[in-house]
Amino acid sequence: MKKLQILQAYASGQRDFRQAALHQADLEEVNLQQANLSSADLSGADLSHANLSGANLSRANLSNADLTNADLRSADLSEVNLIGANLSGAKLGRANLFQADLRSAILTDADLTGANLESVELSGAELSGTDLRTAELNEATSSHGVSRRWVSWSGH
Repeated sequence: MKKLQILQAYASGQRDFRQAALHQADLEEVNLQQANLSSADLSGADLSHANLSGANLSRANLSNADLTNADLRSADLSEVNLIGANLSGAKLGRANLFQADLRSAILTDADLTGANLESVELSGAELSGTDLRTAELNEATSSHGVSRRWVSWSGH
């Protein structure tokens, strides 16, 4: 799917983009508020300044995605792959990041006020200036190693 196709579908009322193939898509400044992007491949996508507030991104692949200054307030990011993603300045207040993989992610100056970070993997993440007030951090880890959740034995 391309940016124009997504915008046209969204404008016509479609909100279900489950399992969408959007690898390296240019979605800068897109408005996909309340969209369902669960299990979508958004790896390497440019989502900078995008409005994804209230969106369902559970189990999506956002590895190496650019989410600089994106609005992800109240979004479902549970079990999401954010390895190497840039979330600088992102608004993640009240977002659900339960069991998200944020290894080597950049969260500089991100707002995680009231976010659920339970069982999150944070190894190598850059957290300078990050607002974690009232965030739920139970069982958040920064251990080293390979997460089996993102290993593909088929070579993909």
